[in-house]
Amino acid sequence: MANSMLRSVDGHSKRIFLAIGLLSLVSVMQNAGASEFKVGGVNGWTVTSNPDEHNQWAQTRRFQKGDTLLFVYKQSQDSVLQVSKEDYDNCNTGSPIAKFEDGNTSFNLSQSGPYYFISGKELNCRNNEKLTAIVLSDRSITPPPSPPTPPPSSPPPPPPSSPAATIPAPAPAGEEFTSDKTPPPPPPPPNGASSSFVSLASSIGAFVMGSSILLVL
Repeated sequence: MANSMLRSVDGHSKRIFLAIGLLSLVSVMQNAGASEFKVGGVNGWTVTSNPDEHNQWAQTRRFQKGDTLLFVYKQSQDSVLQVSKEDYDNCNTGSPIAKFEDGNTSFNLSQSGPYYFISGKELNCRNNEKLTAIVLSDRSITPPPSPPTPPPSSPPPPPPSSPAATIPAPAPAGEEFTSDKTPPPPPPPPNGASSSFVSLASSIGAFVMGSSILLVL
């Protein structure tokens, strides 16, 4: 019975050690690509002759989730405050999110988004000893590929050209009119006066001829 209990304890311990080992491995893999950035480069965290040197330094770096900022300064003369955007703009040192005074502060950028830091000494902050660090998204997340650009649409074909209108040639002189032209009107009939005159002349001629025949007889 004792042996079975020992075997059970040993099996349970192995599972615990295995779980711890897996968690450690995952943590190491997550931090494998992390980088450490020394704030301010060789000058460190201090007031410089260039009023915007710290932010110019930050703008040339790509901070990602899991990276670390290293603030190096004289412990007895300075400190680092993590503050809100409003306190950053106003150099308000009275209500920091976090305060560090060890002279060799390592700050882990655990979330994406902006981080705001100022000196713990208000005068230093007003002399632009302050830093804004913009952290990008998790390095393990690959952005989706951009959708392919559709090919340019071809212009529609031009409409078929209509046949040219046929213009009929003028008919030569002396030819009859074609069906698409109106024929000239017929000559007007003789009027009534001309007919009466012809009838009267015929009657007189017949009367004269008849009288001449009677005289001869």
